[in-house]
Amino acid sequence: MSNIARPRTPTNVARPVRTSAVAVVVTIVCVLPVFLVGGLAVQMREELGFSPAGLGLVVAVYFGVGALASVPSGALVERWGATVVARAGIAVSAVALLAVAVAARSYPTLVGLLAVAGIANALGQLSSNTLLARHVPPRRQGLSFGVKQAAIPVSTLLAGVAVPTLALTVGWRWAFVAAAVAAVAALPAVPAQGAGPPHRRTARTGGATPGLVLVGVAATLAAGAANALGTFVVDASVDRGLDPGNAGLTLTLGSAVCVAARIGIGWLADRRTGGHVTVIAGLLVTGAVGLSLLAAAGPGPLIIGVVLGFGLGWSWPGLMNFAVVQLHPQAPAAATSITQTGVYAGGCVGPLALGPLAAAAGYPAMWLAASAAMLVAAALMLTATRLLPTVR
Repeated sequence: MSNIARPRTPTNVARPVRTSAVAVVVTIVCVLPVFLVGGLAVQMREELGFSPAGLGLVVAVYFGVGALASVPSGALVERWGATVVARAGIAVSAVALLAVAVAARSYPTLVGLLAVAGIANALGQLSSNTLLARHVPPRRQGLSFGVKQAAIPVSTLLAGVAVPTLALTVGWRWAFVAAAVAAVAALPAVPAQGAGPPHRRTARTGGATPGLVLVGVAATLAAGAANALGTFVVDASVDRGLDPGNAGLTLTLGSAVCVAARIGIGWLADRRTGGHVTVIAGLLVTGAVGLSLLAAAGPGPLIIGVVLGFGLGWSWPGLMNFAVVQLHPQAPAAATSITQTGVYAGGCVGPLALGPLAAAAGYPAMWLAASAAMLVAAALMLTATRLLPTVR
């Protein structure tokens, strides 16, 4: 009887589930500052004196710093381990949130503090990617990455809830205080030894290979187009005569489809062997069709365009992280830092480039330009499949 091994299933199941939950918490906490600023922009504008264009600059700085910090963050994860860097990301986010509540007395100060928060985002994304890569079985990683990326829209939901519950009752600064407290409370969720020791890189896997760089460039174009849709679709819908409430509901619909698609596509990825980058290209083509429909008149093309362009055209980040981790298992943080740089760069330059185009030539021209960018991104993804390694 002593030689009979005891069942280990509960432990084996619990660890991946806990790791996935930790990755979701880290992701939400580290992206909360920028979405909280977006959700509370109306109240903050009255006190700090910035325009909608100023809000766009804050978001661009946030993602721009995230792009610059991604590769160094990946190196830190490979050197010190995911647990240490995840806790650092949460701590930086908490400090930035509290600093906004206490010290943001002018617009330039707000921009500087959001730049600091951008570092937290990079730290959180790369550490959570590595947590999933190290402690979730490969057969379930697709779903785990999909759920993690679907957690990002949850931050938008939390920011929206903060408006009536805190900003309109006790003031927007207390919303940032509450978020900072929640971030500190999340620190114990990262287990002391949950990430294990730093993983030694035995080869230069995960470096800036031509395939990864090409995927990163494609991600820049695709993320820029998708972020522009999320930024401008409500204003564009109102400009075409849609009621503001219905315009907001249209974006909500697209966001809901996006969340469901990120999870569903991750679930389906676990039932495939390879070919994930090709699937991303297909999603981008679908998104491009949706963006082109936004240039047409009428509520029908608008709704279908938002569902396809935002719901499906922005559903691929989790699948991209999963594919890159699967192809570079020895250095997941270093590899995803290359492609994540592209996502952040797109979040920075997309609205900055397409916004002036909409002002000069109108929203239909902007949607067509965004659609073209997504099509180019799809072509680059297909080209990258020839340069990336194969799944072993």
